[in-house]
Amino acid sequence: MDYDKLIAPDTWEFIRKTAEYYPEDAVDLDIEGQRRVYDAMCKAFHRPHPAGISTEDRTVDGVPVRIYWAGEPGSTVMYFHGGGFVVGGLESHDDVCAEICAGTGYRVISVDYRLAPEHRHPAAFRDAWKATRWAVDHYDQRVVLVGDSAGGNLAAAVAHHARGRLGGIIGQVLIYPGLGGDTTKGSYVEHANAPMLSTADVLYYNKVRADEDGVPTDDATFAPLQDKNFADLPRTVIFTAECDPLESDGPAYAAKLEAEDVPVRVIREPGLVHGYLRGRFMSQAAAESFERIEVAVEALGQGYWPYD
Repeated sequence: MDYDKLIAPDTWEFIRKTAEYYPEDAVDLDIEGQRRVYDAMCKAFHRPHPAGISTEDRTVDGVPVRIYWAGEPGSTVMYFHGGGFVVGGLESHDDVCAEICAGTGYRVISVDYRLAPEHRHPAAFRDAWKATRWAVDHYDQRVVLVGDSAGGNLAAAVAHHARGRLGGIIGQVLIYPGLGGDTTKGSYVEHANAPMLSTADVLYYNKVRADEDGVPTDDATFAPLQDKNFADLPRTVIFTAECDPLESDGPAYAAKLEAEDVPVRVIREPGLVHGYLRGRFMSQAAAESFERIEVAVEALGQGYWPYD
């Protein structure tokens, strides 16, 4: 794959800056070492909150969250951060959440779910579910589920689990999500060695997250594509990056929803890589995609489908 042709120079600048925070022996780091490197990288890219954003850190039903708001929000966004279920937290995606709050006017609740391997599946899902259930009950508002990468997995898993259990969820926005697609074909092969994320990385994170019984094959709370029922899901917008081993998961998931007449749109971002949210101030393509993400979140929060 000729990534020099596929990826624009300003996106390459973002990739190189990210790489500066990873030592040559990063593949040999233990989990705590991976978290230190990731946290330092996130801190380097962090941007101040837009004016007018208020925040509160609290624990809801045993799960730490950070709540963002500006004025009187009409809807609530549940945000689940990426990081392979191993790294990340309230700080890693703090500015992303603040900007979504500012851009949409909605309340944003960032969920600090437990991480593997200390807390293996289904710990992260259970935390995501508990926080969402609390938000629906506490605010009595329309809820949009949003997540990137591993967080996209959690958002979709919550949407599936909520059917018949929890009302108020009216949409989901999944950003380069890992949904449990077939790792032997499609983008997992075509982009197996893409910048920022490889197929080997995906397999590693799946193994770290799984419990002692191994990676499950029939558990929608682990991988939403393993579900047998895709009916009655909320309107869904999926953003995929062209140069990403996870790219195939978006269309595969969308096909399942389309078969059940669930409104769904896949927006494939040419020349972008996994993790591009963090590059929105360096890469023009990433900045434009982030604007589209905000538009999708805002539209779904209003109960509006702008893609017909």
